[in-house]
Amino acid sequence: MKSEFLLAFNQICSERGLPGEVVLEALQTALVSAYRRDVGASTTQNITAKVDLQAGQVRIFVEKRVVETVINPDQEITLAEARAIQPNAEVGDVVMVESTPKDFGRIAAQTAKQVILQRIREAEREAQYTRYVQQEGEIVHGSVQSITPQAVRLYLEGTEAILPRSQQVPGERYTLHQRLRAYVLEVRKTGRGPQIIVSRSHKNMLRRLLELEVPEIFNGAVEIKAIAREAGSRSKVAVAARQPGVDPVGACVGMRGVRIQSIVNELGGEKIDIIEWSPDAATFIAKALSPAKVLSVQLEEDLVEGRTANVVVPDDQLSLAIGRAGQNARLAAKLTGWRIDIQSVTEAATWALRQVNEDPNVLPALGAVAELLPTVATILRRHEQEGLPYNSEELLTLRQVIEGVWGYYASIRNAERARRVAEEAARRVAIEAAEAKRRAAIEAALARIPPQAHGIPLTETGLSARVLGHLERAGLATVGDVMEHMAEGDEGLLKLDGIGPKSLAEIKRCIEALALPEVEEEEKAAPAEEEAVAKIEAEPEAVLPTEPAPEVPTEAVEVAPKIETPEVVEEAPAEEAGAEEVVTEAVSVAVEIPELSVEEEEEEEKIEVKPKKGRKRGRRRRRQLIYDEETGELIARRRHKKEEEEWEEYW
Repeated sequence: MKSEFLLAFNQICSERGLPGEVVLEALQTALVSAYRRDVGASTTQNITAKVDLQAGQVRIFVEKRVVETVINPDQEITLAEARAIQPNAEVGDVVMVESTPKDFGRIAAQTAKQVILQRIREAEREAQYTRYVQQEGEIVHGSVQSITPQAVRLYLEGTEAILPRSQQVPGERYTLHQRLRAYVLEVRKTGRGPQIIVSRSHKNMLRRLLELEVPEIFNGAVEIKAIAREAGSRSKVAVAARQPGVDPVGACVGMRGVRIQSIVNELGGEKIDIIEWSPDAATFIAKALSPAKVLSVQLEEDLVEGRTANVVVPDDQLSLAIGRAGQNARLAAKLTGWRIDIQSVTEAATWALRQVNEDPNVLPALGAVAELLPTVATILRRHEQEGLPYNSEELLTLRQVIEGVWGYYASIRNAERARRVAEEAARRVAIEAAEAKRRAAIEAALARIPPQAHGIPLTETGLSARVLGHLERAGLATVGDVMEHMAEGDEGLLKLDGIGPKSLAEIKRCIEALALPEVEEEEKAAPAEEEAVAKIEAEPEAVLPTEPAPEVPTEAVEVAPKIETPEVVEEAPAEEAGAEEVVTEAVSVAVEIPELSVEEEEEEEKIEVKPKKGRKRGRRRRRQLIYDEETGELIARRRHKKEEEEWEEYW
C-alpha cells in the first residue's frame, strides 16, 4: 500500500505537470533550508537531505570535520565518533553525519513551504518556456481572456499569450471566451515567466493555415514561393508544383473552393488570390496583377534605381490593375519584388508617337515597326472620336509600336549604365594603382631610414618642449619613429594632435641638422659561377675519341690488347666570362675479346667543379667503352640515371 506521502507527491506532479525529479529536488532543497533555519547552520556548511518516497521518511546529513577536541558540535566531531561512521577516518577529514531533527519548528516549516512553492513555480515557468519556444512560427489555439485597448490576452493551456494591437487584424472584433487561432511570433524569457507574443496579421500565419488545410502543401507536392498580405483586406499567394501533373492553384482552392473558403472564414473574410509562380519575371508579374489582363511587360534593371517593370494594360483594365487605393499593384510589387509602373495602352501609344515626332533618332531604330506608325495614329484618332474599345488586332499593333519605342530607349539607358559601370571600374583601378604606388613609395622611404636613427632620442635633437610633448603623447620616442611617420609624407606628422605647419618645419630642420648618413640600396648581381655551371650542365656529353680496333681472328684470343685513351681536357667557351675550368681525367679502358665475346671494364670519369658554397663539389659520370664488331669502332656508353641496368649509346 502506498504511503500518504507518496500519494501527495504524485498528486503534485500530476496537477503541476512536472516530472517527479523536479518536485523531489524542490522538496530536498526546502528541507535543507528548513534545517538551516531551525538550527542556525552556516550557509557554507554542506547539508543534504534524502527522501524515501515509499516509506515517507526524511533524513538530514550534515558535513562535520574530524578533530581531537570538539569546540563547535554543529560543525565538528571527535575521531572516535567519526570512525563509528567511517572506519578509515582521520583527524582533519570531513564526514557526513546524520542530524535529522525530531520535529521542525513553525518558522522552519513555513520556510520549507515557501521554498517548495517557489521552486515548483520556477520549474513550471521553465517548462512553459521550453514548450512554447519550440512552437515559435507555429499556430496555437487559445481563448480570449481579457480585452484592453493595447492588447488582447489569450489563455493557452496554463499560460497567457499577448496579442498586441499592432499584430491584430484591422477591423476584427473580439469577445470574451472567443476561440482563436494565432501565430506564435516570439517567446521572451522574463522574471515572471515566459512572455508569449502572438499575431494574427503576420503573413506566415496564412502560410501555416494553407499547410493545415492543403495536404499537397504539407506533403511537399506544392510549394509556396511568396506571400504578400494586407491583413483583413487582401492577400496574394504564389504557388508552384514540385511534382509533374499537379495543378498548384487547383490544389489550394479545392473542390468548389472548399479549402480556401475555410481559410477565408478563419481570417474574417479576407480575400485571397492564388497565383501560379513562373520563373520568367515578365510572366510572373502579369499573373500577379490578376484579375486584370496585361498587354505588355517591359523589364528594366538598374543598380541604383532597382528593378522596374513597365506594364501596359487595356484602358478598361487600368483601374482593375491598380486596385482600390493602389492595393492590387502594391501587393503585386511585394509578391514579385519588382517596382511596377502601370499605363493604359492609349497613354503608352500616345507617348510612343510623341517620341517619334520629337526625337529623329527613334524612327531609323524602329525598322519594320516604323511602317505601323500611320496605322497607330489612325487607331488612336478613331478611338478618341468614337470612344470604342480596341479590338485584338488593334491592340497587337499598338503593342508592337510601344515595345519598339520603349526598346530603343531601354538600349540607350543600358549603354549609359554600361558606360557608368566601366568608368567606375576604371576609377577603382586608378585608385588601387595610386594606393599601390603610395605604399611602394612609403616602403622605399622606410628602407632609407638609417638604423642608428632608432637609437637617437628626441630629447637630443634640439626640438622645443612643446613639440616634444606632442610627439611623446603620440608615442614617438626616437628619431627613427619620427622618420617612419615622415615616410608617409607631411600628412604622417600633421595628423598627430598638436602638430601644425610650424611644428613640422621645426621637426624637419632638426632632423636635417643631425646629418644622418643615407642608406644605399644594395644591388643584387647574379654570380658568374652559377651561370657558368648552369651552362656546362646544359651542354651535351662529349664523345670520347676512339681508335679503330684491329681485326680479330676467328681463333680465340687469350689476352686482348689494351687501348688507352689520351687525357682529355675540356675548357669553357671563351665568351663566358668567369666560367669555371672543367678537367676530365684520363680514362683507360681495357677491351678483352675471348672467343668473340667482349668483357667490359668500367672506369669513372670525374668532372671536378670549383667548390661553391651550397653546391656539390663534383659530379660523377659513368662511361663504358666496348668494341663493335660490325663497324670496327669503339662505342662509348653511359649508365642511365634511373636504372643501372639500362645504358644509353653515344656514337
